[in-house]
Amino acid sequence: MDNIPPLMKKQYVKAREMIEKSEDIKIYSHIDCDGISSGAILSSILDRIGKSHEIEFINLNVLEDINLTHELTIFADLGSGQPIDKNANKHQKIIVLDHHPPLRNKDYWKKTKYEYLEINPLFYEIDGSFYICGGGLCYLLAKEFGYKDLSWIGVLAAIGDMQNSKTGQLEGLNKIILQDAIDENKIKIIKGDINLYGRKTRPLFAALSYFSDVTLPFTNNQVEAKAILDSLEIDRSNGRTLSQLTFKEKKRLFSKLNEMITLQVPAKYVKYVPQLLIGDSYEFIEEKDDSFLRDASEFSTAINACGRNNEEKVAMEILKGNRDEYLDLLNDISKDHRAKLAKSISKITNNKKIMQMKNLQYFDGDDISPNIVGTIAGMILSQCDWKKPIIGFSRSDKCNLKVSLRCSKLLIYDGIHFGKIIQEISKEVGGIGGGHAVACGAYIPLSKKEKFLNKFNARLEGLISS
Repeated sequence: MDNIPPLMKKQYVKAREMIEKSEDIKIYSHIDCDGISSGAILSSILDRIGKSHEIEFINLNVLEDINLTHELTIFADLGSGQPIDKNANKHQKIIVLDHHPPLRNKDYWKKTKYEYLEINPLFYEIDGSFYICGGGLCYLLAKEFGYKDLSWIGVLAAIGDMQNSKTGQLEGLNKIILQDAIDENKIKIIKGDINLYGRKTRPLFAALSYFSDVTLPFTNNQVEAKAILDSLEIDRSNGRTLSQLTFKEKKRLFSKLNEMITLQVPAKYVKYVPQLLIGDSYEFIEEKDDSFLRDASEFSTAINACGRNNEEKVAMEILKGNRDEYLDLLNDISKDHRAKLAKSISKITNNKKIMQMKNLQYFDGDDISPNIVGTIAGMILSQCDWKKPIIGFSRSDKCNLKVSLRCSKLLIYDGIHFGKIIQEISKEVGGIGGGHAVACGAYIPLSKKEKFLNKFNARLEGLISS
């Protein structure tokens, strides 16, 4: 769906009225790129209309016990899948802007004694995994106030949330936000680019070696990546990047990658290989051409790094335009984050901690922070069986585990929604969870780990290709 449903538009009018009539406002948002982008958009709206407010970035496991002490509480990029109103009283107001599978139906507001508004695309049969994210929902609220210049943050949120992972393009309501960003002269699109991370800052051979959706000879092997480029007569001198390749060079590289992947995947995936390899890239026009903030994928990674290291304020201030004070901090956080990831990945792979089950694989994170275990799971996927999802466990506290799942984008085409599955199974074992088709997570009791794994493995029977 490329148009905002009429009832959804009415909800945004209502949300604006609720905000304008409130003086005591608190925002809760998630700690990933989408959540931080959501928070930055909402905070910018409130700044511009002169509303003082508090903002807090949190994980899902604390939502159920939140004490609502403000006149208006806004939940962004979270809240739909959690009982966030358990402690609400009749004098309070709640707005939820979330795109994850909801616990409540769209008529829930009729049953509450307090003013309650939940805007979720799933109420309108709009897939929240691919057609709009939390930041996009918050931008549509900004647009209701007339702040179309914030559209670029909505696009950043969508890229950080992998909303383009199915087709390589932004679709659905994301297209409206993208067009607003283009009209505001904030973004330009590079059509039909090769999907390699670090297109403007990484040497091409390094970017190629990080390809992980299907394990290939050059995956995690820069020597082999260089050999492939040399065989294709693609100049890689002076740290040449993907963005510097000519059209003919990109065409040769695509043909080679398409050939190599086609030989590795089951026949049912072959028709999807071009979509895995080719997609649109997005550049923020106001950023310097050689900056890691220029490319949307790299910018979103930097924002995500802040959230994973309890530095959400730095990321939010960057998004709100406060570069002089915070840009160096963002750079330092990103470097430290990469070092932490490399150290953790080395521990897991060197000690052979990846355990295999019939339909999934997993590792115990031990001393790994629960904030980064999902990122590590995604990066380790390239070193194990890409045909199965990988689950990472880490301690969230003495009694509970953080669970993070990642999988190859090719599994999207099997129609498996891992976010829905993890929500159901975590609930069955006394936990809480949710997320998207290819990236999701949960919190479960430590004592229920084996039960969780066995239930998950059984639920995937017949769905995962051998």
